[in-house]
Amino acid sequence: MLEALGRLAATLVAVYALVSLAACALQDSLLYFPDPARPKPQDFGVPDMAPVELRTADGLRLNAWYKPGDPTLVYLHGNAGHIGHRGYRARPWLDAGVGLLLVEWRGYGGNPGRPREAGLMADGRAALDFLAARGVAPQRTVLYGESLGAGIAVMLAAERPVGGLVLESPYTSVVAVGAAHYWFLPVRLLAKDAFDAAAAAPRLKVPSLVIHGERDDVIPVRFGRALYAALPEPKRAHFIPGAGHHDLSAHGLERIVLEYLRQR
Repeated sequence: MLEALGRLAATLVAVYALVSLAACALQDSLLYFPDPARPKPQDFGVPDMAPVELRTADGLRLNAWYKPGDPTLVYLHGNAGHIGHRGYRARPWLDAGVGLLLVEWRGYGGNPGRPREAGLMADGRAALDFLAARGVAPQRTVLYGESLGAGIAVMLAAERPVGGLVLESPYTSVVAVGAAHYWFLPVRLLAKDAFDAAAAAPRLKVPSLVIHGERDDVIPVRFGRALYAALPEPKRAHFIPGAGHHDLSAHGLERIVLEYLRQR
């Protein structure tokens, strides 16, 4: 009996190790969901935006969309799709005269490269460099981070001067969210990309706005609340009852952002 139990235990440990190793090998495909098609602004309701090129420090040339205005939102989107899927969001801001740079990540929207934390940070820096080269002052630049992009926005704001920070469905770290979803795996030991927004948050010197749905089942609202607690003043938050991860626009997201920009 004891011998049989020992063999069973050894088998279970071996299976668990194999599952963990498989998850480690596949973690990029579990975190990043790029749409490789290259979208056109006119096909997504923003024909007044122009395709532009961002040049990264590691030599990539990335497609992005831009329309000047004041202030300028630098939109860092989430882990799925491409910038065209954010066109419906851009429309109210553009109509209000807000400038917008829709940043497309490496590996997304027809861009070269593969997404990883260091690379996406380089892409965000390239976006800020693009605006600086066109005379857009840092204090008139507002970083907007959506979901995965929220962590990148926090980390960029901790190292570059900007005028404001908007965080949609943010998190303390991707590792923490992954560990909550995959509690049965050693996520904290195996994760290659951390996106540790909470570690960067205390270094911020910029007013911030957090928007998060109370019924978010992708990034549970407790992570947004924890990051909000780590952000320095001045800050404000809208934790929206009844809203999830993908329906914040139906709960007034664009209006909330416009009010924040006008008050700034």
